[in-house]
Amino acid sequence: MTGGRRLPVARRPPAALVAGAVALAAAAAAQAEPVRYRFDPTHTFVTFEVLHFGTSTLRGRFGPLQGDATLDRAQRSGRVQVTIDTASVNTGVPVLDARLKEPDMLAVQAHPQAWLVADRIEFDDAGRVTGLRGELTLRGTSHALELKALRFNCYTSPLLRVEVCGGDFEGRFVRSAAGITHSLPFVSDTVRLLVQVEAVRQP
Repeated sequence: MTGGRRLPVARRPPAALVAGAVALAAAAAAQAEPVRYRFDPTHTFVTFEVLHFGTSTLRGRFGPLQGDATLDRAQRSGRVQVTIDTASVNTGVPVLDARLKEPDMLAVQAHPQAWLVADRIEFDDAGRVTGLRGELTLRGTSHALELKALRFNCYTSPLLRVEVCGGDFEGRFVRSAAGITHSLPFVSDTVRLLVQVEAVRQP
């Protein structure tokens, strides 16, 4: 009592409001934790391009690919690992595919797999991936590789009912650094890489 007047009694917030606040807090905590994704092999490939005798562009691709990614948007960090079966190379020309598999090219018998490992992930202010920095291991040797995101998006898959993230990434490397010198300088030493990827969030 103060001056003969009763102080107002604090009202409890409605139960629905409390539940909503708890749900929002839980969602925020979940976003702050690292999230693991597994690549969908039906939507994950690496396409390569080299200039052929200064005329046209020779293209081929590897895949489907296996791999996973961990993203921590709160810490702006993460890791990506991709395994590439070198024997999966496909240019659409069987004779050329067979040539690319030989020891002086991809050497698929001695090196059946290549790897891309990136432990430096770049994000924009909205938490979207804008680039990757890491190493490409090809023919048993590792080389620095940077991939720039041409686009990146996450959505809830209507089929899987879980979050799917992915995009298109672009990078370049010098093939002679990996010991692939055949046809130089008539076929370009610089290889353009285009990586398409979609990855499914794991529980």
